[in-house]
Amino acid sequence: MSKLTDEVESLRKKITEVKLPHDLKLRVEGNLDEIIRLEHDISSRVHIEQILRYAEWVGALPWNTITQDVLDLTKAREVLNKHHYGLEPVKDRILEYLAILTLNKEHHRAPILCLVGLVGTGKTTLAKSIAEAMGRRFVRVPFGGMSDALDLRGQSRVRPDAQIGLILKGLRFAGSRNPVMLLDEIDRVAEGTRGDIMGVLVELLDPEQNVAFTDHYLDFPFDLSDVLFIATANNTTNIATAVLDRLEPIQMPSYSDEEKIKIAKDYVLPQLMAESGLTKENLTIDEALWPKLVRPLGYDAGIRSLERTMNALCRKVARMIVEGKGKSYHIRQENMKEFIETY
Repeated sequence: MSKLTDEVESLRKKITEVKLPHDLKLRVEGNLDEIIRLEHDISSRVHIEQILRYAEWVGALPWNTITQDVLDLTKAREVLNKHHYGLEPVKDRILEYLAILTLNKEHHRAPILCLVGLVGTGKTTLAKSIAEAMGRRFVRVPFGGMSDALDLRGQSRVRPDAQIGLILKGLRFAGSRNPVMLLDEIDRVAEGTRGDIMGVLVELLDPEQNVAFTDHYLDFPFDLSDVLFIATANNTTNIATAVLDRLEPIQMPSYSDEEKIKIAKDYVLPQLMAESGLTKENLTIDEALWPKLVRPLGYDAGIRSLERTMNALCRKVARMIVEGKGKSYHIRQENMKEFIETY
């Protein structure tokens, strides 16, 4: 048997195992039969590659794989508190949302959350926490700068370089039919194609339509009704009214300086030190310094600037340790300029 025949047989086996919808199974099997007929026709090489790639994609999608939900509000509260300090109104709203999902398991008709807030206020991390609390896989689809609705919906296989869309790519990556799918920064799509992209978003978020979402590449309806969509945006101005109608915006509050100090001490610095291979013996920071560290460039609603400052500090200390300049560093007012360039 040739290498190509082996590949076709392997795909045939996969297609049988994944229990495809009957019509699609017939189509893919017909395609695989065509490959065997064309095997020795050199002019058909590109066509054969396209068919193989299509069959491989069809077999890789999670048609019947579903993870079991964990809908336990006590555990959800623990997960939210573990990853986020403060944000009590937002956490309460998420717990109410999970309560609705618990009572409404059959219909999944809870409104779709849209976390709205400035950069660094914790929108993406909150979406990940919801996935962790529910025991679902998590996948992020970035909308920032997206300039073509086909990025979401895929391209027709008539094109030789056709690709499947980001939505089904995300499902394949998640490996389940019911992940938490974060539609990230939906307000930041390119101006010229906003109308088309918002049209696809309406279809994704509408329970009446997403049961048969059709990707141009797959060219067969895929049921997205089990996906839990969560959106984020910096503001709602650029989001189409039809999309907003299907969303429930939750405003992310800005952090006060006191909250930032607590976040820096208990969350950001320990995590960055662990990632840099540093221990508490290597790096300590004077208490009086924290108010300056959390505001290196003036006011910032989120914690991105703070994370960058902490990261630069950890990198500098790690380098000095490796260069043999010392093992233990205490950062205080007098030596602050050596470690933090902003000052």
